[in-house]
Amino acid sequence: MKNQVCSKCVEGTYSLGSGIKFDEWDELPAGFSNVATFMDTVVGPSDSRPGGCNNSAWLPRGNYIESNRDDCTVSLIYAVHLKKSGYISFEYQYVDNNIFFEFFIQNDQCQDMDASTDKWVRLTDSGEWGSHSVMLKSGTNILYWRTTGILLGSKAVKPVLVKNITIEGVAYTSECFPCKPGTFSNKPGSFNCQMCPRNTYSEKGAKECIRCKEDSQFSEEGASECVDRPPCTTKDYFQIHTPCDEEGKTQIMYKWIEPKICREDLPDAIRLPPSGEKKDCPPCNPGFYNNGSSPCHPCPPGTFSDGTKECKPCPAGTEPALGFEYKWWNVLPANMKTSCFNVGNSKCDGMNGWEVAGDHIQSGAGGSDNDYLILTLHIPGFKPPTSMTGATGSELGRITFVFETLCSADCVLYFMVDINRKSTNVVESWGGTKEKQAYTHIIFKNATFTFTWAFQRTNQGQDNRRLINDVVKIYSITATNAVDGVASSCRACALGSEQSGSSCVPCPPGHYIDKETNQCKECSADTYLSIHQVYGKEACVPCGPGSKSTQDHSTCYSDCFFYYEKENRSLHYDFRNLSSVGSLMNGPSFTSKGTKYFHFFNISLCGHEGRKMALCTNNISDFTVKEVVAGSDDYTNLVGAFVCQSTIIPSESKGFRAALSSQSIILADTFLGVTVEAALQNVNIKEDMFPVSPSQIPDVHFFYKSSAATTSCINGRSTAVKMRCNPMRSGAGVISVPSKCPAGTCDGCTFYFLWESAEACPLCTEHDFHEIEGACKRGLQETLYVWNEPKWCIKGITLPEKKVSTCETVDFWLKVGAGAGAFTAVLLVALTCYFWKKNQKLEYKYSKLVMTTNSKECELPAADSCAILEGEDNEEDVVYSNKQSLLGKLKSLATKEKDDHFESVQLKSSRCPNI
Repeated sequence: MKNQVCSKCVEGTYSLGSGIKFDEWDELPAGFSNVATFMDTVVGPSDSRPGGCNNSAWLPRGNYIESNRDDCTVSLIYAVHLKKSGYISFEYQYVDNNIFFEFFIQNDQCQDMDASTDKWVRLTDSGEWGSHSVMLKSGTNILYWRTTGILLGSKAVKPVLVKNITIEGVAYTSECFPCKPGTFSNKPGSFNCQMCPRNTYSEKGAKECIRCKEDSQFSEEGASECVDRPPCTTKDYFQIHTPCDEEGKTQIMYKWIEPKICREDLPDAIRLPPSGEKKDCPPCNPGFYNNGSSPCHPCPPGTFSDGTKECKPCPAGTEPALGFEYKWWNVLPANMKTSCFNVGNSKCDGMNGWEVAGDHIQSGAGGSDNDYLILTLHIPGFKPPTSMTGATGSELGRITFVFETLCSADCVLYFMVDINRKSTNVVESWGGTKEKQAYTHIIFKNATFTFTWAFQRTNQGQDNRRLINDVVKIYSITATNAVDGVASSCRACALGSEQSGSSCVPCPPGHYIDKETNQCKECSADTYLSIHQVYGKEACVPCGPGSKSTQDHSTCYSDCFFYYEKENRSLHYDFRNLSSVGSLMNGPSFTSKGTKYFHFFNISLCGHEGRKMALCTNNISDFTVKEVVAGSDDYTNLVGAFVCQSTIIPSESKGFRAALSSQSIILADTFLGVTVEAALQNVNIKEDMFPVSPSQIPDVHFFYKSSAATTSCINGRSTAVKMRCNPMRSGAGVISVPSKCPAGTCDGCTFYFLWESAEACPLCTEHDFHEIEGACKRGLQETLYVWNEPKWCIKGITLPEKKVSTCETVDFWLKVGAGAGAFTAVLLVALTCYFWKKNQKLEYKYSKLVMTTNSKECELPAADSCAILEGEDNEEDVVYSNKQSLLGKLKSLATKEKDDHFESVQLKSSRCPNI
């Protein structure tokens, strides 16, 4: 600084010139800090809440720094002031997509320095270090390495590892940095320090490395001290089998694990067992054969062997069933490799991670308990049998392995797949001790595959071998339809015409091989061709109810139409308006640390003629679905299915600027059928799972399955979607899950959904409306048609137009009837009055006659007229002997006429004595 001159750093130190480097992580370097977040609240050391994040932090591990393993959000922060523009670079390992890893830069005002820069760090392959570099602007730059674990199950996440952080752009370096322990610099002006080789060590600022005591001490590469060699134990050697000799024998050889760090001359130390014991060689694996004087060789093309007999050509009309079936492990197959890897050191590099052991292959000793013991199988491609080369079925092959794990700690076995050498992704993992079991992975694409088995005894950082007895054993590995495979048997194939001889020919799509003629025949309608066999008519599997097969009989699908007969009435459903993907965001739920998350479901009800249209991604902030679909279909963070699920972390839950998506899984990739019954193929929707429908319209059920097995669902997953007519839910309607199973499933294997929509109602028919007839007016009558209420149908037929018809009016005849009735009534009244009047006069005359007779004391009266004499008054009062009603008088008149108008009357109450 005094002379303003740049000088070379002395031996034992180094300088980056205008930069700084952090490569020593025994403790957190000066200037770095940890900030943990619990539910968007910064946590201090005094936070002691249950499940809090006060113990979450980035931890120094010597050569690297390790992120937290829980579901807290923890930021590693470093602030630097640059005089000019520069950059930052660092190496990292990020293998678990259950943890989100961000790197971003802010200024001293907490504003993002470059919003266009992608803050999401890409995943790396297991065992490999990636590199990340970002440009820096002049001024104050606050650097953030932020991780958030998503612990939705009991499995712990794999932490992020970071090392060798380099920052360029500092105006000058006013001092040189001493070499860290385990490294040295033997030249002036060094810009880095070199690692000390094995069995040497160095202290801080060393110019050279010091050798350990050769016989009693040892050290690993980059060691800061030497340690005493321990006595040898059974954990320090392993056995191998030599190739078979001419006598069909193999020798058992014992070797020390390299590098050898133990001593045989100490008390209680064991010695290496003698090698050379001969044992009978196990038979060759199927598809291989030896003649007793050589190792096992693959059978030539067109031949087969079960491993115990010579290779023979396949008979006419058959072809080799290509693949690999490894069940005898005398030597490692040619297309398999084994290795050892440790993220923190290189002491197991070059070791064999796995060892063959006769009837199985097992994990080796490794250099330390946290090593990754790697076993890989390379297959250049998959193709179906010759007779099926024209088929478009989704499954091209499958790989199956039988294994078991024996563990006393937190061991994990990972099964990973790499497609076209692009990226290795974990397909499934098993933790702890697992009983002997089989796992199958289905291949859907003809590509170059590398299958990897990685075993780690513990993920805790340690450099010893205390858990060497924790092992994984793989008994067999079987791959079908491998391009470069061998044959253990032959299978029937379709023969060509007589002109082409007896060679096998491919069948057209959707054709099977007839057993009698060995010719290709097309499957019948609504059946699909089985991927596993094409021989015989039984290879054509009937589609499920309510479904039909594609034109090439590769799969079954629903055309979104469904028909059902009920009480002599046909119900027709049209679900096409719901065939686009329906979505459901269910939640929220919370982890033990308070992280809010949602279950996001995508449902493709019918797909598109068998194609699965529902897409789920593993990080919706990293790319868009449109970009992925337009690009390569190898992107493993995207899954397509009839039903899929993602876990969504909302932006406000962890302070992210956008929502995050992870743990995307396929719930259904095969359509089973559609029916009104609530059960199909072991999928049963219980009555109390959803509320009872208020209508008499039956619900329609769509059933799906996913054949991929998991550790918890050995038979794969199943999905049932109940379609319910609800006129109040227009458009796409509403999708819900059972109230007692808020995640859509109660056991993790069978998922249930209720989809309510007006589009789920049957099509309208003539049974859904009725007619109303109007009054006949002016010879015309109107008939109206109205829907039945409530209306439980949609679309279909439309209401008929208003109908107008002629009718005969009733006004004229009504008038005629009324007139005739009135005339009859007047006539009856007149007749009644007439006869009543006449009767009154007769009674009057009769009365007078009686009175006259009585007055003359029994003298006979002179003849008198009963008629009305001239001058007599008709209006005289009448004296009644007995008063009668009008009806009675009418009856009297009738009686008089009937008896010839005579009446017997007693003229006097007492007899006259003169008579």
